[in-house]
Amino acid sequence: MEKRRIAILGSTGSIGRQALDVIRQHRDLFEVELLTANNSSALLIEQAIEFEANSVVICNEKKYSEVAEALQPHYIKVFAGMKSVCDLVAGEDIDIVLTAMVGFSGLESTVAALKAGKIIALANKETLVAAGSIVTGLARKNNAPILPVDSEHSAIFQCLQGSAGAKIAKIHLTASGGPFRTWEKERIAAVTKEAALKHPRWNMGSKVTIDSATMMNKGLEVIEAKWLFGTAPEDIKVVVHPQSVIHSMVEFEDGAVIAQLGHPDMREPIQYALSYPDRLTLDNRKLDFAKLGELTFFAPDTEKFPALALAYEAIGKGGNMPCAMNAANEVAVKAFLEDRTGFYDICDIIAETMAGVDFVKEPDLDTVYMTHGEALARAGEILLKHSR
Repeated sequence: MEKRRIAILGSTGSIGRQALDVIRQHRDLFEVELLTANNSSALLIEQAIEFEANSVVICNEKKYSEVAEALQPHYIKVFAGMKSVCDLVAGEDIDIVLTAMVGFSGLESTVAALKAGKIIALANKETLVAAGSIVTGLARKNNAPILPVDSEHSAIFQCLQGSAGAKIAKIHLTASGGPFRTWEKERIAAVTKEAALKHPRWNMGSKVTIDSATMMNKGLEVIEAKWLFGTAPEDIKVVVHPQSVIHSMVEFEDGAVIAQLGHPDMREPIQYALSYPDRLTLDNRKLDFAKLGELTFFAPDTEKFPALALAYEAIGKGGNMPCAMNAANEVAVKAFLEDRTGFYDICDIIAETMAGVDFVKEPDLDTVYMTHGEALARAGEILLKHSR
């Protein structure tokens, strides 16, 4: 495999840090060209020096001087702001763009990279949730492959590698069930953010961890799977699998089911996206089937976790509704993390926002941005009714 030049958008977050660990293990095969961060200037500086990045972008322009002064002796070019990110991802010196920014903020730079025909290692599921038809259309138009990084979508992608041309009957998208899987609804209603942030299996950022606790994360993944694999939402089945060993399964027309297994470790799907179609060694824990014991599966409880039902409702309606849902979720989760609202208020805010937003059946990119803004505003107003 030839050496690949990588841009990591969101290098200081959970996915970005694990991607750099993958690169650290294969410095002969991967070269860091661009690193970006929003606010974590100190870690960005440290990463840029260690990996000898060609360029970095600090999106918070107030921190530009700090980063520029620290990296000037290392001859690393420093830029500020999202426009710089969008300009740099189109550069000829980049082969793969790993989109690891959190939330809707990842859309603009992903669109820029797609227009430049870059390979996208997609870790930002909100990009496809908010603008799935637009993003996949750009990928086709510009011959820019989208390789999934989410463990579930990477699993599906891997399951399909040996079944070229076979029609998918169903996708079985596994979910850990989060920290409250066995709790009663009344107990869940009173949970704190500290309890919600204690995920039983995965080590993730705070936004994704709360989404996992509400099961909105799985709802976002259902929508992402629809766009990545061209599967109807009703053929994407969520199954709760607390051990998180099977990362997802594909069922074919003849009833055969192919699964991808591994320990919960995001470095595996990250590395597969960066090295595809090759597989590389990875310093990680390997499965010992004799010690696994049992693997269990349960149907999701949408009574206790209504976020999943909201996601199916949004993709069922289509158009700009998933975008509105995603924006409302960002507002509500932020409020929960700031102790301004309760756990179940998150879904109430999302549902009310979806009911009130102006529906557009076939949105263009401008409409997506307008919908996002409208939903943020509506969710903010609704939040006031649910504030503690």
